[in-house]
Amino acid sequence: MPSRELTGYRGRALEFLSKAKASIGDVLEARTEWGTVTGTLVPRYQYADDTHVVLKLKSGYNIGLAVSKLKSASVKTKGEKPAFEFEPPERPEPRVGLPRVLILGTGGTIASRVDYRTGAVHPAISAGELHALIPELSDIAEIEPEILFKVFSENIEPAHWSKLAARVKSAVAEGYSGVVVTHGTDTLGYTAAALSFALQGVPVPVVLVGAQRSSDRPSSDATQNLIGGVSVAANATFSGVYVAMHLDESDDAIALHRGTRVRKNHTSRRDAFLSVGVPLAAVWRPSGIEQVAPDLPKRGDGARFSPATHFDGKVALLKFYPSMPGGLISAVRSMGAHGLIIEGTGLGHVGSKDIAAVKAFVKNGGLVCMTSQCVSGRVDLSVYDTGRDLLRAGVVPLEDMLAETALVKAMWALGNSATVADARAKMLENLVGEMTLRRLPG
Repeated sequence: MPSRELTGYRGRALEFLSKAKASIGDVLEARTEWGTVTGTLVPRYQYADDTHVVLKLKSGYNIGLAVSKLKSASVKTKGEKPAFEFEPPERPEPRVGLPRVLILGTGGTIASRVDYRTGAVHPAISAGELHALIPELSDIAEIEPEILFKVFSENIEPAHWSKLAARVKSAVAEGYSGVVVTHGTDTLGYTAAALSFALQGVPVPVVLVGAQRSSDRPSSDATQNLIGGVSVAANATFSGVYVAMHLDESDDAIALHRGTRVRKNHTSRRDAFLSVGVPLAAVWRPSGIEQVAPDLPKRGDGARFSPATHFDGKVALLKFYPSMPGGLISAVRSMGAHGLIIEGTGLGHVGSKDIAAVKAFVKNGGLVCMTSQCVSGRVDLSVYDTGRDLLRAGVVPLEDMLAETALVKAMWALGNSATVADARAKMLENLVGEMTLRRLPG
């Protein structure tokens, strides 16, 4: 077993480095067939191959060198060994008189570090540690970090949304100028939609911030996203729920997306998030906040703020596809679902064989709503026979609402309604910009 002096190295690579008497953190001169490479020896993850040595160059980039191509290597300078247990710096002293911003930590890549034992990122940094790593935040606001939970976003469920919404409610009562929620990006859009419905009328900005790359990587977007998010929470003239992520691949601007109209559209790019069907709410730059949308709600006093924080998690999202088994909708109902969002084709269609199951779902007290798989346009169930059959079966058409937003809204509507009819009425109402107005030609 390799020692922690050469973490992650094994086989031929371990033998080569041991012969050079090298350790993690040492600056090596590696001589190759095409020249000499100088860099700091960095760890490898547990399941990496055993045929490469990895050096970090002065530029900050890593280079992998095949052992078979290396003539020799020598230690140029002994380096400081990396800390395998993360020790954050001290938090900066608060500056009195600045706006107060509460940072609520939930986990995700923004609050993660690389584990070189496995090569994976895992939630390892608290909201307070993030603050310590980004001292610039203390020039923007009086920061109060608090960790609510520490999970990757795929493990966040409606109960987490309720807890988040309840904490924001109390933060408003405590006089915070704004709230920032650090969150994993994979389900960031779902949580943004959930808070948008639960916190209708919130008088301060609530900004969800994520990162595509962990905060200990040179290319991380965590710092700039968080600086932008805190700046908006502290100083924006508008209120509401927003997602703050990179506008493009540069570090020049952070986009503010409405919580009910945003989607993650790329697995790894730093500008993965896009506003769908609407313009950006605003753009933050180091020079200030540029409001793009003219209809954002203004900051208020919170006197009439009365959030509804309950969610019914027994709602399913089903994407129709050719050859979908006719019994799938019935199976969803038999598993105890109270609601079903269908992502239909085109204007909002399913196969004719599925309509009977939809009708039975509604007849047995379930809520069934229709969205479209198309990125642009809106549902219209009055054009074709299939759509009219679905209307007669009791399906609720949801205009141009995103399927993910529709799922969250149905959970919220069922969780805060006395009857299914009440929930159905809420689904048809445009509450927080989840549907856009139909534009007339001309």
